[in-house]
Amino acid sequence: MNRFDPVHTALIVIDVQKAFEEWESGGRRRNNPDALRRIGQVLAAFREADAAIFHIRHRGGPESSFAPHRTGFAVLDEAREFTGEPVIEKAVNSAFIGTDLEQRLRAADIDSVVICGATTNHCVETSTRMAGNLGFATRLVSDATWTFDLTGPDGRLHRAEHIQAMTEANLSGEFAEIVYTDDVIRGLSLPVSRNQR
Repeated sequence: MNRFDPVHTALIVIDVQKAFEEWESGGRRRNNPDALRRIGQVLAAFREADAAIFHIRHRGGPESSFAPHRTGFAVLDEAREFTGEPVIEKAVNSAFIGTDLEQRLRAADIDSVVICGATTNHCVETSTRMAGNLGFATRLVSDATWTFDLTGPDGRLHRAEHIQAMTEANLSGEFAEIVYTDDVIRGLSLPVSRNQR
């Protein structure tokens, strides 16, 4: 596993908000039940490495579960930002559209991003594709993301596990490297070799 250079790598935590908890309580089924704990571990590793962290929040319209006046807009405790960690609000699927995320990353001399959060096939996937297209070395943390079962236009039910697998297959190689929490923790703790300095 290559090193995650903490000087030039940022963690992007996407939409870890209470709306998703409310969806699940309302009966929607998700995959990766351990994802929140994994997100907490990834955050802890980046904080320990003193690496950049950006928190993304989705701001929905008045009827959305993510509307600012609704309980679903709030961050889940496991992903709550620490003092000094920027929170960026977005209104569409991509964390890069209508925000200054790219400018902040460039200004901080970041060339590599690690992405986790929800949901895998919506805002996580869109943001991951765009990060790759913008030229960032992009890694998606598989076990620190999740999605929900989804019914297609033909009425067929697609299970969250299958949606996750297809999303990762679409992203892998062309837009991002698919990694796991343990990879991130290990990569941030590896010593810097001479050719990485």
